[in-house]
Amino acid sequence: MKFDPSEMFKLLGVETRIRIIELLKSKGSLGANKIAEILGITPAAVSQHLKVLRQAGLVRNERKGYWIPYSIDEEALENCRSVLNEVCTCGCKGTGKFSEKNLSESKLGTLKKYEKELQNELKIVRKRIREIDSS
Repeated sequence: MKFDPSEMFKLLGVETRIRIIELLKSKGSLGANKIAEILGITPAAVSQHLKVLRQAGLVRNERKGYWIPYSIDEEALENCRSVLNEVCTCGCKGTGKFSEKNLSESKLGTLKKYEKELQNELKIVRKRIREIDSS
């Protein structure tokens, strides 16, 4: 599914939906009740957000008896990433890296912020690796 940028920004402009996506990315498949418990909101609110995300194609679900786990649709997320890359002005072109020109022209504060973002991303990746190794 290819997203219209304005529709994608409206869809992802709700903090709870971003938190749900981040949670599913870091934890893998989860049911609505578990998501609600982790985020500290009602299962009904989570269900409404999941419905919107599912209709947009960002998450998918597959009933397993009474349990309905939700997971990220990686292809749809990649399409979102492509849309963001089209409007991004940092010069990274989706690599997550500053272009050489932007890197040499960047101020210390910008570089420190970028470094912190990379460190946080690395923590998430390492945590997921440990989860996979322990299972």
